[in-house]
Amino acid sequence: MSTQEAQKPAPSPVDVEQAEAALVEHYPRLVRIAYLVLPPGLGRNRRVLTAHALVQRSLPRRRGADADAMPGQRRPEDAVDPGYAYVRGRVLRQALEAGLPLRRLAWPRRAQLPPVLPHVWGLRLFPRSGGADELALDQRLSALSGAGRAAYVLRGLERQGDAEVRRVLAAAGVQDPASALAEADGVEAPGEIGSAALLESAEFDPCSLQARPTDLMRRRQHAKAALAAAAAVTVCGALLGLPGEGWGPDGAAAPAYARNPAAEAALDPAHLKLVAPAAWERSSRADFSVWPARGELTGDRALLRRALAVWARPGASVQASATPGTPPGPPMGPPQLLFAGQVDQARVVLFHDGLRVVRYAEPKDGTEGAALDFARTDGADTASAGALVVGRTHANVRYLTAPWVESVSVRDLLDRSAGARPLERDAHGVTAPLQSPAAASSCTSWDTLEIRDNGTDRLLTDLGELAPARLTSGPPSAPVEVKGAEAREEWARTACLLPSLRAKGVRAVNSWRFAEQELPGTDSTAAWLCTRAETWRGTGSTALAQFQAPATRPDAPGAVAAKSEDSAACGGREPRVLAGVLWQSPGGQWYVLAAGSPGFASLTVSGGVKGEAEGRLLAKKTEKGAQVDLSGRLEDGSKVDALR
Repeated sequence: MSTQEAQKPAPSPVDVEQAEAALVEHYPRLVRIAYLVLPPGLGRNRRVLTAHALVQRSLPRRRGADADAMPGQRRPEDAVDPGYAYVRGRVLRQALEAGLPLRRLAWPRRAQLPPVLPHVWGLRLFPRSGGADELALDQRLSALSGAGRAAYVLRGLERQGDAEVRRVLAAAGVQDPASALAEADGVEAPGEIGSAALLESAEFDPCSLQARPTDLMRRRQHAKAALAAAAAVTVCGALLGLPGEGWGPDGAAAPAYARNPAAEAALDPAHLKLVAPAAWERSSRADFSVWPARGELTGDRALLRRALAVWARPGASVQASATPGTPPGPPMGPPQLLFAGQVDQARVVLFHDGLRVVRYAEPKDGTEGAALDFARTDGADTASAGALVVGRTHANVRYLTAPWVESVSVRDLLDRSAGARPLERDAHGVTAPLQSPAAASSCTSWDTLEIRDNGTDRLLTDLGELAPARLTSGPPSAPVEVKGAEAREEWARTACLLPSLRAKGVRAVNSWRFAEQELPGTDSTAAWLCTRAETWRGTGSTALAQFQAPATRPDAPGAVAAKSEDSAACGGREPRVLAGVLWQSPGGQWYVLAAGSPGFASLTVSGGVKGEAEGRLLAKKTEKGAQVDLSGRLEDGSKVDALR
């Protein structure tokens, strides 16, 4: 270091007022950074509230000569405003802490808990939905670690160089900034506008929000349950105050779980329910309850006892997972045995207790550790009980097929012209491994399992859970199996949107072409589709409105015009949908295009452009980036807003 460099004065400290002014001035940008770095698993509503809470907690609590002094930026090229750089560092540190896993014996950090303020009752808040590029980027960022997302945001949104990113990450507590940069290097921005423009879009703006009500029926049920609980507490308190011992220390309760005969029977392999191999042929129903016990280890009492014990009392070395809405508790009684055998490098046991399918897996080399997976499967029928995931590796998946399945094959959704490829099964119904799209980092193919039962071909796809999701096509009132050129063409351009449905407990996904529209100034026609995902638990459905204009590639994903969660649109209860999109003609003119499902009498747009059209199609000239509101009227005169 030269003498001149050594004599440079140390940077002056940043006071509280300067940091507070930076927070107020750059508040929307700081909240956007926090929203992007927070783990997507929190859900959009909680991410929005947590992002605001982290930024609002980023100032020192005390004021005073010593407390106000905060370290200034040591690198002037990092940020023009040292106060902004300081607050941003605190926001990053808290956002990274929020993504850390909770430990059983460790006290949780404040950022890991739901925010106390701001808090919203009775509403769900989330940013406006973006296009296909924003959705694709959100999916790719969700696969990164918190440090990887922070590196990507600092590089793309803050436009920092790698050296500055490493320094800022290290200051925020990241142990290995180089690995975080390597993760960020693996994410390519979809589309042609670049990562910076996508990160600055409305999809990732937690300050420009949409509001929707929470589940109104559930709120009413919770209120009734709270009143009943308060009444029960009052009664119990009065009874406990009675003279004498009243009901006694344990009252009418049975002995503890370990000494309860019914509970012990549920953990005894001798009491497992075993269905006869041909029971499904005589049964009036065809679901998991009539699956016979299969596999070469169904007589291994030691393995079955271990599986039942781990189910009831999973230890610290057990990796457990459950689909949303699935209770992970012990069996309520002796469960049904579906499978016990060796699959790849593990011994696997599958149980069914009427509500759930439970998968236990342990290494067959005797090493410690086990995996325990829960999936809700109540209300299954012949179509949804066709297969279960019995084995999963990093890139491949194996299925255990239902006893009524006649043959299995593999079909690539993206290659609509290719036929199905045969897939082998062993004597127990376990398929050979096939590539799992749930583990793929890119969407170059989408292999689905095609099963045939009673002469009907059905498509099932792996979304990262025990029960694969069934794929269908057609109107919500009468969905059918995916067959025919038109249905395969629709799914070829829809498959790459399925990653957004991973790990959500999805039971079935239906794609419905509800309208076709001639594109102004061309001889081409675009298709409007509504893709709806139903869950096993009933709530948590997702509806996507797609605009599929002619494309150069037959598997090019459609543009997502709208996305809605927990909406009845496109479903059996509300078989209608209305959506719109901004579209640019080959001549450069921008249009507002909109379409409604059958039953719409007129459509209306307002805001950036005003107009009305009779029927269920609308096309109006507009300017790039115009903000419009879309609504329609049904043939009975009732008003319907667009899907959002």
